Amino acid sequence: MARAHTVTCSARCRKRKSRRTLPTELTSRPRWVRHSRSKAPLTVAGAPASSTDPKTWSTHTSARNSTVGVGLGFALNGDGVACIDLDHCLTGTGVADWARSIVDRCPPTYIEISPSGDGLHIWGFADVPRGRRIAVTGGTVEIYGTGRYITVTGRRHGNAPTALADLSDVIAHLTA
Repeated sequence: MARAHTVTCSARCRKRKSRRTLPTELTSRPRWVRHSRSKAPLTVAGAPASSTDPKTWSTHTSARNSTVGVGLGFALNGDGVACIDLDHCLTGTGVADWARSIVDRCPPTYIEISPSGDGLHIWGFADVPRGRRIAVTGGTVEIYGTGRYITVTGRRHGNAPTALADLSDVIAHLTA
């Protein structure tokens, strides 16, 4: 019999729920949108949203509670929150070598699995005045800090913490 004060049904449910905890550095900022299946940003009411118009963003709670679209997104506005996007780097055996070298350079920071299930989003702090796409041996890296929104799944990769770290050195290395 379930207890009235419990939030989850079992220890396994609690573990699964805890793996979906997002960093406070993201959830405390009112820069959330929903997104369509094609990854177009949407307001919580279902209208088109913009990655550069704060009037189309909402709080994390409002976005999380909305049923519009298929998922959440976070708008980057140049305040120091940045994301390194590693596409198609997860294989049946783990993280591809080219991506592993980037992940290994990162300090402990929030890393999540992308909506496709085969990429990673590395979240942290850095000054990224313009987005960049960088070809590396074996894959492509995208780095954004403003004028974009990034889909957010809440599916932590491995033992990634639920806090953001400074990614400045990693980004400097990638852009050198």
